[in-house]
Amino acid sequence: MRPQPISTEHLLALARQVLDIEADALRALSTRLDAGFADAVQLILACRGRVVVSGMGKSGHVGSKIAATLASTGTPAFFMHPGEASHGDLGMIAPDDVVLALSNSGESNEIVSIVPLIKRRGAKLVAMTGNPGSTMAREADVHLNAAVDKEACPLNLAPTASTTAALALGDALAVALLDARGFSADDFARTHPGGSLGRRLLIHVRDVMHAGEDLPKVGRDATLKAALFEMTKKGLGMTAVVDAAGKVAGLFTDGDLRRALEHTIDLQQAKIADLMTRNPKTIRADELAVAAVEKMDTLKINGLLVVDTDHILVGALNMHDLLKAGVV
Repeated sequence: MRPQPISTEHLLALARQVLDIEADALRALSTRLDAGFADAVQLILACRGRVVVSGMGKSGHVGSKIAATLASTGTPAFFMHPGEASHGDLGMIAPDDVVLALSNSGESNEIVSIVPLIKRRGAKLVAMTGNPGSTMAREADVHLNAAVDKEACPLNLAPTASTTAALALGDALAVALLDARGFSADDFARTHPGGSLGRRLLIHVRDVMHAGEDLPKVGRDATLKAALFEMTKKGLGMTAVVDAAGKVAGLFTDGDLRRALEHTIDLQQAKIADLMTRNPKTIRADELAVAAVEKMDTLKINGLLVVDTDHILVGALNMHDLLKAGVV
């Protein structure tokens, strides 16, 4: 059948209707939450194994996302396809596991058929359905009611509002578990090392700073010429100035050089101690690299010296290092 032209107004009205129906379903779900939700949280918290999430069709797609969210927020979980369970994948379930099974009708054959086998293996069952009187709801140790009044589909057939409700209820479960476990931003970063948050929370100054032979530094008695050679050799656009004990006495940068050239100076004989910035801003090696970014942004500078607790120079870094590390 050839599709007929549809006006923009009609499309927007239909889209808003879908969003309103799904928003109403979530509000109704929120008011309907009861002690069963807390029971599900406690059951999973007490679990010494993993959460095995299962669902068929659209419920399976939602279940796969719920499993991923649980796993990334401190609750070990994975998805098991119910159709494959009867062909060997049931061996994934151990007695200490909790199975979270999703089905809007609560009568999905693929899941209902393996419920006795799940129980025989000694695992607990949490059923998330839209039918409290269903087989899955009756057989479950805990039932989560994800019922909706109607689907957002004009035919009231395609899983739309029901899958949104199940997904949101899964998120609520994951967040409640996250909170109960005391799961922190650092914990989250460790499960997302490849993401921007992981880089911001896992990379420390010591991981990106220049140290050892790559660290630009000269003594207090060095000439400007020697300092310029050091800056050119190390390529950071700056050099630290240290005393005999290695403590930071000052910092000389490209900006300091430009300001010095505004005056009449002897480039051969000028002493770096007379031109350096005294008491420069520093940071510790064990601080997060993102703290270095914030400090540079606040102070409007492009580099920092890294010192230990005795103010002895141990490293240096600039904004380019942080950009390269993906912290910025």
